[in-house]
Amino acid sequence: MYDSQSKGISYIAGFFMLIAFAIASTILAGLLSIPIWTSMTGQSFTEIEKGMSNPANSTAIKVIQMITAVVGFLLPALLTAQLMNRQPLKLLGYHGKIIWKEVGIVLAIVLAALFVSSALSYFNQNIPIDASWKIKFDKMEADYNKQAEAILSLNSFMDYILSLLIMAFLPALCEETLFRGGLQNFLSRATKNHWFAIIVVSLIFSFAHLSYYGFLSRVFLGIMLGLLYYYSGKLWLSILAHFLNNALAITVVYIYKFQGKTISEALNDTSDATWVGIFALPVLIALFIFFKKNTIKPPEEIPPADKNEDLRNTPFY
Repeated sequence: MYDSQSKGISYIAGFFMLIAFAIASTILAGLLSIPIWTSMTGQSFTEIEKGMSNPANSTAIKVIQMITAVVGFLLPALLTAQLMNRQPLKLLGYHGKIIWKEVGIVLAIVLAALFVSSALSYFNQNIPIDASWKIKFDKMEADYNKQAEAILSLNSFMDYILSLLIMAFLPALCEETLFRGGLQNFLSRATKNHWFAIIVVSLIFSFAHLSYYGFLSRVFLGIMLGLLYYYSGKLWLSILAHFLNNALAITVVYIYKFQGKTISEALNDTSDATWVGIFALPVLIALFIFFKKNTIKPPEEIPPADKNEDLRNTPFY
């Protein structure tokens, strides 16, 4: 794909650069979290893992989550795009007008996708696995649920609003910039195969969340977000969809909490979703076909005769 604002770095180089920056930035975010943890909790950094499941440390955990999202996900994508392009935000997909028809279709897609995702979660939880692995995965899931409960708290309406900001909007913004605007975008441009890019990045997206029981549903979520980005060319639409997905999950937890149920029950209540998810899948496919036909994708640049994209990142470009 020709881009007159390109600085000449190949898209495949940008893909691997971004992975390297993201790994380095995640380590940096962890290092930055240490003094914040010790100053806000009065505990040693060696107690972080244990303390992350303690609701008393909720504020410190929220701050660390924000640092991880911004430093570990958002900044690497912005840095890579800056190195690759004179208009880095445009390269990542931060362009295009707000069209309310598109917003409405995205909302319908997210609602249909929730049923499919729940069915996949139920299926994932019931895949036969070795007993020793099951013990490890159960512990990982239990630890995740404890951390989620410590972060969310949700003891008041203001806690709910704050959770929507920190646990729904910020991850949607930062993760979509990295995974869709960066990794998927660069790999798709490099290989000229958008399905390959979407699936590969969706697998990376799911692996990054370190959850076995949520693996299939997150791969599915990644594919859904990837298609929204590819068909529209507008990153803000995949950010919106990701936010709505997170916000609905937090809202369910908030409702469950006031019904006297635990967060673990809210996060894992998928027993009735299997058949609904099967019937929701054709609806979701139809919505994507409708979205593809009705979205207005920003036009691509036409390369001048003297520019050969195959020579990008060479002295002859």
